[in-house]
This record gives sequence, structure tokens and C-alpha cells, in this order.
Amino acid sequence: MVQSPKILFVLCLMTSVASMTAPVRAAVADGETTFQPKALNRTGIYTLRDIDPNLTGTGIQFAVISRSITYIDDEPQNDYRPSIGHNCFKGMDFSFHNQDKPQPAISPHSTAICSILFGDDPYASNPELGKFYYQGATPQAQANIYEFWHFLINNVFHHLPPDADIVSASIGSPFEYWWTRGIESLVEHHGLIVVAGIGNGLNANDPLLYPAAGANVIGVGVIDSVNTEDLATNLAHFSLAYPDHSSLGPTIDRRCKPDIVAPGNCLAANVNEPNGYEPTGDWSSFSTPIVAGTIGLLVQKARQDPALSAALSPEGGNCVMKAILMNSATKLPYWHKGRLEKDDDHQVPLDYIQGAGMLNAVGAYKHLVARQNKPGDVSRTGWDLNQLDENSSLQNIYRITLTDSREQFINITVTWNKHYNSVYPFDPVPAKDSNLRLELWAVDPEDSINDYLLDYSDSEIDNVEHIYCRVDANYTNYEIVLSYSNVDTENQIARTQRYGLAWNVGDAPKSNNIFWYDLNTDGIVDESDFTVVLNNLVNSIKSPESYLYGDIDSNGVFDANDVQIFLNNTNRKATWYTK
Repeated sequence: MVQSPKILFVLCLMTSVASMTAPVRAAVADGETTFQPKALNRTGIYTLRDIDPNLTGTGIQFAVISRSITYIDDEPQNDYRPSIGHNCFKGMDFSFHNQDKPQPAISPHSTAICSILFGDDPYASNPELGKFYYQGATPQAQANIYEFWHFLINNVFHHLPPDADIVSASIGSPFEYWWTRGIESLVEHHGLIVVAGIGNGLNANDPLLYPAAGANVIGVGVIDSVNTEDLATNLAHFSLAYPDHSSLGPTIDRRCKPDIVAPGNCLAANVNEPNGYEPTGDWSSFSTPIVAGTIGLLVQKARQDPALSAALSPEGGNCVMKAILMNSATKLPYWHKGRLEKDDDHQVPLDYIQGAGMLNAVGAYKHLVARQNKPGDVSRTGWDLNQLDENSSLQNIYRITLTDSREQFINITVTWNKHYNSVYPFDPVPAKDSNLRLELWAVDPEDSINDYLLDYSDSEIDNVEHIYCRVDANYTNYEIVLSYSNVDTENQIARTQRYGLAWNVGDAPKSNNIFWYDLNTDGIVDESDFTVVLNNLVNSIKSPESYLYGDIDSNGVFDANDVQIFLNNTNRKATWYTK
């Protein structure tokens, strides 16, 4: 039965744990109010609330899976709860799910996570930061807090989804187990949306952690805050995801992970002071609720508009939300598919440390409200929930017409769920899995002989395909073609494959981001950054498989030209430079 997995869980569980904006329950503050945590501002959540002030998480239910801090004889001691007496939780209705004994107790980890999701304190302050309005991502959502082992035994083992729209889990294990597969199965069979932290990188000895490393779960990495001596600056400005603090792919079976990254250093509720707030540090535990909260706002919006209802379908709506989230993500400096070389760009759909990029709440919202577009002529931005069928449609084609193709990029993402049994031990069912291929064609409507394949994504193992491609200035007509990759292989196509697809046409990315050069993130490009550049150059020679920052000209190699570009930017300062 389950006693052996339980012991393995206790021995192997690695938690992505720290060392350690609108009308809500208070009146809307004026334009001079400072909001915290600033990480929500960086990802666009507060801006989204300016666009649609009603998006506060009303009616949305979260299941927050929290680990117990203490175990005695392999038994969790129920010290997993947030400190509901903190000011930011006043008026918040929490529901708790745990075993009867021992008496439940407080967790600093859970307190910080829940404050990022649900906190609301218009009169907050910090000795170093002064006064501010503390407002979480979804301050009016319903909070259901589950003790981790209780969740596994009562929900995952029995294949019973929690009563929630989104599951947020800032914990994980370096190994795939029955319970990680069970969560994957809940995603597939019940349409559950699960968001989980990917792990805290090399400094924490964290490999990729499951369930975030699973195929169907949305895995979240962390973006570092900048490195200055000023707390306010560090909490307001963020750089890149680094292997030291954010676990990177590929997985053991060579899939891309994480799916997306977000800032993690948030001002969060201090468990020891009901009025206190303190920084969390750069940990994926705290980037995870930012992503989960953004999805909560999207789900709330979709419920308000019947035209968006397909994105909530239990039959693949979670794939739509995942595709929208990833497709709208912001590409940070050094984003490239796979590792440094470009030879595998068509087979590796995502960056091994950035995933599809940094969370962009406003971009995700714009994708969603662009509404569902069926195959045929579609808008510049849109999404679809659809399927391929071996008996009717082996490919679906979406046609985009541009009025101006200069300096434009087309971004396309398709996701689908892999298959698992619905009973313990939830083994994968690869015979039911499909392999999809995503293509982007430049089309000449006057003469098809001029049509050509502009880009494609065709991983043999991932259940996501992603294209990020500059348009051809000579073409204004394009076709997104989604098909089975292995259509000519006998017995390799599932009868049907449901998928979520998202796309948009946007401006070329800005190329003047200081984090191309300020590699130690102190706000100035100087000799200390050059030392990092030289070390990276040496490492790229010694360890070609390592993930490296340094290919500034994006030609697929780290060479002397990149060093020269860096030298040309010496002494450049960020606007937030504090010295």
C-alpha cells in the first residue's frame, strides 16, 4: 500500500523553501500610494488591476499545498498553517485541511506564500521602507490550505481533486513518485490547474523538483532581484533567472523545464510580528504564488465573459491557460532555446532556465480577452481550444494577415496533457500520448510557389511546442499549421488529441536591457562584470553542456565578439544605480 512511498517521501522530499492594487477590502488608494510586493508590479499584476479594477480574485478558490515543518517518526506535525492573526489577513476566511492530531501550528513558509497570494493591508509599514499598501495577487479569493501529506493521502491517492480552481504548491521532490504522477493524472482527468516551484538551483543543491518538473504541471522558476545595498531598490528591480538560484532543465527524460519564470524576492508577512513584513529572498517558493495568482485573475475574467468560457473547460481548458501564460511571457536577455548552441532549436521548444520567459500578467490578459479563434482567418492575438483527430482532421491551420510586417515577431505556443492511469500508482500511458508539430509558414496569396516554412517546433518528447520568430518583411500573410508530427508512423497517433493554442504578433524586443552586460546585477557595468564574462568564456570551453550567459550577439556561440560588445558598454549605469 502507501507506507513505502510515505517513507520515501520523508527521506527524499526537498522543499523549495526560503531560509528562513485596486478595490479590495479597503478603499482604493490614490496614485501616490506605494504598493508592495513590488514583484507583483514587475509582472504587471497591479497594472492589470488598473485596467480591470474588479480583478481581485473574487469567487476564485485556491488550494495552497503547504508542508509541515516538523516530522516525528515520519509523521507530519501539522505545523503548516499561515499566521492568520497577521494584519494582512484581517477579514480573510481560511479553510484548513489536515489530520486531527497533533494540534495545528504556524509555518513561516506558508505565511509568506499566503501573504503574496491573499494579503491586504492598506496601512502596512517597514522600518527601512516606510509606509505602503500591501496587496497580494488575489486578495479576495478563497484560501483553502492543505497539509501536504494529508493532501496526498486524501486527494491524490484517491484521485479526488480538491474543491479549487488552482492548486499552488511551493514544495517538491527531486524524484518522480506515485504522488507526482497522481497530480499529473488529476491535471489530465479533471482539468485541474496546478502551479509548482521548480527548485532553488545549484546553491541549494536543488535539481528540478517534481511535481513542477512533470509534463502537465506549470513549473515556475525564479528571477533574482538586483544586488545593491538598498532594500527598496532590491525589492523593486529584478534581473534574470540564474542557475545558482533557479533549477534548470532539461529533465532526466530531456524535456524542457521550467515553463515560466517570475520574481521571487517579495516583501511578505513576518510570522513573528502581526504588523511586520520582511523580504523573502530569491526562492521559487515565492515566485510560484505570483504565477498562480495571475492565473486566478484570468479565471475570474473568463467567468465574467461567456465568450471566454472555453478557457475554463474541464476538457482542456487548463491547456489553454498554460498556453496563454507561456505565449505572453516576456523574453529576457539571453533567452534562447535549449542551451547555448542553436543546433537543437527546432527540437527543444523552450529555454532551459527561462522557459518561455518572464510572467507578463497584462500580456496574458490581452491574450485571453482576444477570445477564441477557430481554424481559418484569425486575429493578430488569440487562442483556441481544439483537437486533432485521425479520422477527420490531421492538421489545423490558422491564417494571420498583417498590415505592417516590419520589425514584428510572431509568438506561438501549443500545449497538451500527457496521459496517466487514474488509480494508484498512476503509471504513465505513453500509448495514448501524441506528438504534435507546430509550423509557421510565410504565404504568398498570389503564387503558392513562393510559400516557405519560416520556422517550426517539433520536440519528440515535450508536450509543448513554441515558436518565437521574426516575420519576413516581404510577407504579410502567415499560416500557423498544427499537425501530428508522426502522421506517417504506424500506430503512433492517438485517436484524438485535445490542445490549447495561443499566438500573438508583437513588436521586436528591446535590445538595450542592461542585464545583457550587468551580470552581477549591481547596476553598473564594470570590471566585476567583466570577470564574470571571462569566467563564463572559460566555462563554455571546459563545459559545453553548461548553461551560460554571454552570447550577447545571439549567434549561438560565446566568442571574442561578445566580449567586445561587453567592453563597449563598460561604465553603463542602470537608472536605479544607488552609488
